[in-house]
Amino acid sequence: MPRLLVFSDLDGTLLDHTTYSHAAAQPALSALRSRDAVLILASSKTAVEMLPLHQELGLGDAPMIVENGSACQRPTEIDSDPATYNKLRRLLTRLEMPFEGFGDMSTQKVAALTGLSDEGAVRAKTRQFSEPGLWHGTPAQKDAFLAALAREGVTARQGGRFLTLSYGATKAQQMQKIRQQHAPCFTVALGDAPNDAEMIATADIGVIVRNDHGPDMPAIPPEHRIMHTQQEGPKGWNAAMLQILSEWDHDHKGAAAHG
Repeated sequence: MPRLLVFSDLDGTLLDHTTYSHAAAQPALSALRSRDAVLILASSKTAVEMLPLHQELGLGDAPMIVENGSACQRPTEIDSDPATYNKLRRLLTRLEMPFEGFGDMSTQKVAALTGLSDEGAVRAKTRQFSEPGLWHGTPAQKDAFLAALAREGVTARQGGRFLTLSYGATKAQQMQKIRQQHAPCFTVALGDAPNDAEMIATADIGVIVRNDHGPDMPAIPPEHRIMHTQQEGPKGWNAAMLQILSEWDHDHKGAAAHG
């Protein structure tokens, strides 16, 4: 039987957009554990931000896709080398565009924008690979900014709150590497924002979690199996995963009966 791998965005998906609670998803989280599924957190958050949640959920040695796909780290592999982040910050200084990144903000401003505690905001600012932030310029300036970034090997992905700039891979590319390591496997990916779209489209089943606070998701080709939740955040996450697990149980019990 293939291993079930579940890749999940955090803010607005597994975590409530305002409270950051995952309590509403507890039934599905428990159901995943009972089936020995692997839950891989995939977020624009930093590794040090994600580690407490990873531990709270009891995810063991499961990898985390951090900083919008810039890296994939296991809990025992987290370091604090900021060399790549410092390189990105120097590039932003040189471009002199109206982009306000976390590195330009105080801890208090990051806390106010995100709803995090001051301690959580400090962890959010402890970056290694990417820079989330706010765009304050015109659309024409933004096009020029993105083009200049692309020439330097920097990608930009729009999340539910912030435009995140990064060197390196995407969530979808990190997902593919993990999928190869666990073959044979069956993958589910859940997200709520445009920076999740590639990951959702790459999975065997993709779930777009309703988010009335964020930008619209880009169109995903119809050949992909995509579910849309009726509820937002962890409530929608929970309902979608329970439906998927019900189908999973039915399919694999049927396969065993005919094996």
